[in-house]
This record gives sequence, C-alpha cells and structure tokens, in this order.
Amino acid sequence: VLRKKDDVIQIRASADTKAMIARAADMRGQKLSEFMLDSARKQAEETLLDQRLFLLDDTRYDAFVASLNNPPEISSKAKARLSRRAPWQ
Repeated sequence: VLRKKDDVIQIRASADTKAMIARAADMRGQKLSEFMLDSARKQAEETLLDQRLFLLDDTRYDAFVASLNNPPEISSKAKARLSRRAPWQ
C-alpha cells in the first residue's frame, strides 16, 4: 500500500553526524532521508514492541498469569524504601 508522504520532519545535526549518516546511507544504496526515516522507524518499532510484546510458552504463561493474580506481599523493608524521599527531591 503506497501512502502519500505529506508530513515533514526537520532535525538539526552536526556536520560530522550528517556525514556519517550519509556514508551509511550510501553504503546501503539509499537516499539520506530514506535511510534516516527507515532507521528512525526501526528504532521506534523496537522501542514500542519492547514495552508491549513478550512471548511465553504455555507453562510460563500460566505461571505469569498466576503471579499477576496472586502478587506476593510487599515486605515492610520494601514499603519503607518506597516511602522514602528520593535523594534528588
């Protein structure tokens, strides 16, 4: 499915960074913008999938669901740590 490219993404980069990206794009036989968009899309997909998708076999899935349904008690030591102010506050 071809989609119209109608949005513009503008970024600033140092000359060294642009040259490095351009060399990599050239090595792949891609235009600079095509290489950058493909790279950004792959990184975005990886980031999103890393937060949402994990695969388990049936046994591990059952154990995972059981642990969600019956979480362990939080120890008093853990509760104390969670209630402390962060050092940067």
